[in-house]
Amino acid sequence: MTMPVADLVPVCVAHCTADTAQQHEADGSPTWITRGANFVVAVTAVHPGTILSRSGQADDYMVILPVGMQAELSGGGQNLLAGDDSLAIVPPGDSRVKAGAAGHVVRIFSTAARDLTALAQNAAHYGPDLNLPENIAPLAGHSLRQFRMADYPRVGNALIQPRIFRSGNLMVNLFHVFDQLRPTTELRPHWHDDFDQGSLGLAGRWLHHIRTPWGSDIEQWRDDQHLEVASPSLTIIPPTMIHASRNLDPDSRLVDIFAPPRVDFLRSGIVINAAEYPAPPADAASTDRDVPQDWQKVGRATT
Repeated sequence: MTMPVADLVPVCVAHCTADTAQQHEADGSPTWITRGANFVVAVTAVHPGTILSRSGQADDYMVILPVGMQAELSGGGQNLLAGDDSLAIVPPGDSRVKAGAAGHVVRIFSTAARDLTALAQNAAHYGPDLNLPENIAPLAGHSLRQFRMADYPRVGNALIQPRIFRSGNLMVNLFHVFDQLRPTTELRPHWHDDFDQGSLGLAGRWLHHIRTPWGSDIEQWRDDQHLEVASPSLTIIPPTMIHASRNLDPDSRLVDIFAPPRVDFLRSGIVINAAEYPAPPADAASTDRDVPQDWQKVGRATT
């Protein structure tokens, strides 16, 4: 499906640390806020002791602690000392993140966090949030959980190896480190018909190649975009935009963000914590075209 260019949300790039911050925390730490259609991302440059708090949060949210970062997390009556290179899912209600080192903390929310969507640097690209993704509760109930990336080691020699997790209404793919440059002959450009993607660079420089699909009206055609970004940065890629990314440095890290959770990934058995949630209904819509067969969950037999 090709949408008229006039109907497309523009590609947005947040150059965190280089762009003006949208918010400053109580101790002055800057926070860069950028949104997609159904999610909003806050990246904060923290100091030891910086506190990031939420009061009456409507749904759960995610916290990513990059390499070198630690934090104390609290929420849902629980406390957690979270180490670096980890993902945490924080339950609804009151919560806080207290940084234990200097660096960056990433928080990912659904657009139910209206205070943050209103502050997003690209808020003007979107209308009112009337159709929030359904927030599905875990089968065992909400709790504060941590996933250490060291527990999901690389399998084989493939450069691109996903580590996909979901929450009630979010999904992230914390790729294994790109320890070498991605070959220019293996970029696999693709698109998403009806959802956008956030590509969060956590380490290294990245080049995002983006093509606007051509329609029948030549006046609506647009030049390709080749966006070089440093880390941390967030690029919002709207639906139908053909895209591919490659790292320009070894030891680069990338996270893809989706909302709601992708049904094609859930049905393919590659979501690490899928068993914590009800399976998608049999009639749930899915726009999967191709889930590569080498994208297999650790321990799952390949065919």
